[in-house]
Amino acid sequence: MYNYQLPNRGGQHPKDHLIKVTGEGELAVQPDTASINIGVITEKKELVAAQQENSLEATKVINSLLALGILQNHLQTFDYRIESNYDFDQGKQIFRGYKITHILQVKIEDLSMVGKVVDTAVQNGVNYVANVKFTVKNEDSFYRQALVLALNNATEKAKTIASTLNVTLLATPSLVVEVGSTVQPFYHQPETMVKGLSSTQFEPGQIVVKANIAAEFHYRTV
Repeated sequence: MYNYQLPNRGGQHPKDHLIKVTGEGELAVQPDTASINIGVITEKKELVAAQQENSLEATKVINSLLALGILQNHLQTFDYRIESNYDFDQGKQIFRGYKITHILQVKIEDLSMVGKVVDTAVQNGVNYVANVKFTVKNEDSFYRQALVLALNNATEKAKTIASTLNVTLLATPSLVVEVGSTVQPFYHQPETMVKGLSSTQFEPGQIVVKANIAAEFHYRTV
């Protein structure tokens, strides 16, 4: 949080000669990075057989993505679970088998490849796709730009109030406080179980970067 008070070169101002305002700054930014969760879900009666099949399918998926040019360090295991499945018949619990879930998180820096990554993964055994998220790498730089817009917005508000009151505003705020920030990544779709996809299209949309400040300005009545 930025919270600073500039030195007063003209002496102390009366505390009641004060205008308090808030400022908002917002940027719409084109994303340059995507992440997506893809997975292989395997259900079998025997645990070892389920594990082996799931491992083979997951390896096949990983190799297919590496062949597309996805970097090894852009593939990360997001979740791995072994669960027991049961059916219920007339109040009785009947064991159905095991469910193995292996989820990979894939980072994609070439956004034109997102659809191809999904299609390739599905063709090689993926039956789960979720959390297609578009983000921006240099987030801090865009946030600083939004912060400038927020300060300008607060200053214009203070000028409007001073003009309406017919008083002279001191141009430099005596206090500026950063009160909040948000970066809203763009999500393409909710969680999806995939049966089969072909030529999947993903639109990256825009990311909204917001900054909010509170500022105090002194003014003179003469």
